Amino acid sequence: MTDKMDEDKPVVVKKVKKATMGQPSASEDSASKYPDMALCQKIHRLTTKQTLAFSKDEQQAVFDKIAKELENPSLYKHVVEMAGSDVCGALTLLTDTQLAEMETKNKTTLEELEAKVEEAKESAGDMEVMDARVEVARFAAKSLSETDALAAYGKLIDLPKISSGKKIDALMETSRVASFYGDTKKSDEYIDKAHKLATEGSGGDWDRRNRLKVYRALSNLLARDMKGAASLLVDCIATFSCNEICSYQDFIVYTILSNLLHIPRPLLKEKIIDGPEILSVASEIPVVIQLTQSLYDCDYKAYLHAMVELEGILFADRYLFPHAAFWMRELHILAYKQFLDAYQSVTLAAMAKSFGVSTDFIDYHASRFIAAGRLSAKIDKFGGVIVTNRPDLKNAQYRDMIQKGDLLLNRIQKLARVVDV
Repeated sequence: MTDKMDEDKPVVVKKVKKATMGQPSASEDSASKYPDMALCQKIHRLTTKQTLAFSKDEQQAVFDKIAKELENPSLYKHVVEMAGSDVCGALTLLTDTQLAEMETKNKTTLEELEAKVEEAKESAGDMEVMDARVEVARFAAKSLSETDALAAYGKLIDLPKISSGKKIDALMETSRVASFYGDTKKSDEYIDKAHKLATEGSGGDWDRRNRLKVYRALSNLLARDMKGAASLLVDCIATFSCNEICSYQDFIVYTILSNLLHIPRPLLKEKIIDGPEILSVASEIPVVIQLTQSLYDCDYKAYLHAMVELEGILFADRYLFPHAAFWMRELHILAYKQFLDAYQSVTLAAMAKSFGVSTDFIDYHASRFIAAGRLSAKIDKFGGVIVTNRPDLKNAQYRDMIQKGDLLLNRIQKLARVVDV
């Protein structure tokens, strides 16, 4: 109810739109709601056996959303199969008859939408045809199978008079469909096509290029190109507008973890720890913030505790889960490197005390990392000491130049023999 300051001068109350993280954009507002990538995260948690506890009500809510909101029998069957009887046995699921009825209803709806396309071709213009094709594609992404959705978007992309901007939007939506179903190869192909259009054509405006950076970064995460993902993600912190592909909170988690492995300590403080955008959501991601802050503060005991809690987050996220073991190993190595950089030699007991673990734990992990060439050190088992062995940069460069020179000479000699023949 609107209050009045006095009877003669009523106060006009303006509706204020709730602020959202990132920069809102027309492209984001017009992006398709489906496929729902937040639902995809929940399906991941439901169908993988090593994730965080997922309550029965949350499990049931996933199936109810697929059945009632999406009305997607194909996806419903797929999730039932992936979840298995141990999960589905305790839930209330649709019968085969109900799923068949849903398929019939979707078939009728699809025929009606295709009829609108034909009608637009006969009695309207190119814009109306494109709008009708968009409606078909988005319905397919919501309620039909992956194959049907990709085919529907293919028809939209192949329209002869579609603008490059709309084509980029369609390609991004298509990549989301492929990503939703775990088809990373196809998803990457569509992102590549969209990127080519954005850089070479006239439809690659500022907003679309920034959104494509996030799409590419998430693709890099799945491909374990963490360095490539890190640079793209940190560039988009202040301009994030891709809520259709991931939440801002998840985006910040990906940004922090990927950059933790690659950026130097001063930049970690500037861009991550003191970054205003990151501070704005710090209370929602306490484990990741604690991990970062404890590493910067050299509080290795707190760092390892944060790593233990982080493991559950890695398993629960579809982008981080495939490489969970990689993340845990690299975060371990990161802490060991930082600790050893401060010493020429240090006892195993002192290092174990700093990390809050046993000497056997340090001995086991450090020896593995040293043997793999990930730590420049050696362990004096008799003396119980780790001795750092920092390589001479100039000597290393010299050896690298000699090796490359030998390789080049060998290739020249082979080429000379071929030419003589």
